[in-house]
Amino acid sequence: MDFKIGIGYDVHRLAENRKLVLGGVHIPCEMGLDGHSDADVAIHALMDSILGALGKGDIGVMFPDTDEKYAGISSVFLLEEVAKLMRSEGYTLSNADMVIIAQNPKLRPFIDSMETIISCALGVEKSKINIKATTEEGLGFTGEGLGIGAKAVCMICRIKTG
Repeated sequence: MDFKIGIGYDVHRLAENRKLVLGGVHIPCEMGLDGHSDADVAIHALMDSILGALGKGDIGVMFPDTDEKYAGISSVFLLEEVAKLMRSEGYTLSNADMVIIAQNPKLRPFIDSMETIISCALGVEKSKINIKATTEEGLGFTGEGLGIGAKAVCMICRIKTG
């Protein structure tokens, strides 16, 4: 069987007057992530890992922040587009493992919903998506509450035909 592995990383600064969206879930918070789209670092990291496994660059290549049609767009929609590309290349997601790095808010209550939304967007079983959250114990920009980061690794496999 043909397997490929990809890794992704994204980070955005926290900003006032923005909604916080992580893993496709709106999370009640005083601040949100600043970015051209909805700035969902979890999904951005996952898309980069899938695109990397496909050898297709990163989300900046596929969805440039210089293109106004992506301003404020839902990252879940963009993930669906990446899933279409993956299938057109003859692959499906074998599994994805993700970690969101944020001092606040506490994310554990939202992770199940994130996994559901992401698995639906990719058209795979929920068991193929694993999300964790961690703090950096007050260290660095995420620990100081200045931003949120995410890392993702995925394995894709060739779709069996015939």
